[in-house]
Amino acid sequence: MLISCLSALCFLIPLCFLGLFTQSRSLLEDDDYSPISAPAPAPEPSPAQIVFNVMSYGAAGDGISDDTEAFKMAWDAACQSQLPSLLLLPPHRTFLIQSVILTGPCKTNALVFQVEGTIMAPDGPESWPRSYSKRQWLVFYRINGMSMQGGGVIDGRGAKWWELPCKPHRGINGTTLPGPCDSPVAIRFFWCSNLRMEGVKMKNSPQFHVRFDRCEHVQIESIFIKSPAGSPNTDGIHLENTNHVTIYNSLISNGDDCVSIGAGSYNIYIKNITCGPSHGISIGSLGMKNTAACVWNITVSESVIKHSDNGVRIKTWQGGYGAVSAVTFRNILMDTVRNPIIIDQYYCSGAGRAACPNQTAAVSVTGVSYEGIKGTYDVRSPPVHLACSDAVPCTNLTVSDVELLPAEGQRILDPFCWNAYGDVATLTVPPLFCLIGGDPRLAGAGAGADRQLLDHTCP
Repeated sequence: MLISCLSALCFLIPLCFLGLFTQSRSLLEDDDYSPISAPAPAPEPSPAQIVFNVMSYGAAGDGISDDTEAFKMAWDAACQSQLPSLLLLPPHRTFLIQSVILTGPCKTNALVFQVEGTIMAPDGPESWPRSYSKRQWLVFYRINGMSMQGGGVIDGRGAKWWELPCKPHRGINGTTLPGPCDSPVAIRFFWCSNLRMEGVKMKNSPQFHVRFDRCEHVQIESIFIKSPAGSPNTDGIHLENTNHVTIYNSLISNGDDCVSIGAGSYNIYIKNITCGPSHGISIGSLGMKNTAACVWNITVSESVIKHSDNGVRIKTWQGGYGAVSAVTFRNILMDTVRNPIIIDQYYCSGAGRAACPNQTAAVSVTGVSYEGIKGTYDVRSPPVHLACSDAVPCTNLTVSDVELLPAEGQRILDPFCWNAYGDVATLTVPPLFCLIGGDPRLAGAGAGADRQLLDHTCP
């Protein structure tokens, strides 16, 4: 029976999934992105576009000299131009750049940041100048209308940062050791709008690869992110208080979440990405230290998650408030994923569960749909894990066309549910008998009045 199910499952996998999986494996297994051995040439500037080549501002591009000042001067000139501008880092050059903040608003809203060579960070904490921030590397602040593109590489050189004593893998059972812990985010966009990233390749960030804070109208297309599976906190793309974002046709392999969606983020659309090895695609963590968190209108579809700790995950701390709502996970292929479907309203990291006492308040989770989630799971954990708050249950969960089978041909594990309410629209594999039908608010179960109050804190 198990063999026939596996055969049927393979037959049902869309051809687009198979093509994407093959492409992602060849790309992500190569350190130098050699499958893109012949990148498309840089587009010719339009007649009205002015090119600002960093070499014209004194950059050496030899990977040894500090090119930060030349880089900043080229940025300032491009930003102050009133015509469409292209800031060029030419091919066959390596530019060593220190921590820098590139500020706007610019006079042009048609600025292209063209990376054809390699942008390289200082080599670890000891090479990082004391006068520079150790929390961020390349920061774009208050920029409207910028495109980042090109066939070059942005290299965070994170290996020495990952070995700081404070990192989770350095202590026993995930604990940390004393010592400094600040590690820079490779690229941070803060208070920016109308952004586009296309064709960018990033690797080995000390911490998050690219982070968006308080940004809106962001398009991410065909980007490639790679760091080792054991590299701590190297999220591929992180969104915080950011809205109207599309992430399409991209490959991400790293040591943490491929995409993480933080508080205040909404209208996020993720489609056709290959993720893994990684920690999957996550909403959260939310509500840490009793804070408010509102996340809504999130769609993840037509994607592959492989050899990862988690598949699609929602994680919240006890004691927070707010809501996660209107979330759809659709047509996602799982390949040997430890927790393909997981909601964890008891999330606790760092010092362990003992440091996270039980609390009544919780970020509510409602209106989450799982459609067409298929593939294989690592039998160390149940394929579906819905651990919802004692006081604030998960509600309006819908499940249809879910087929999850053991990766090693072992026995099928039963799903785990705790205080999770919703409907199973079609027969699932394994059967999801533990999901409770109906709505506890209508029956007076749980903390109905408190739940309504929490829901009203979000739009």
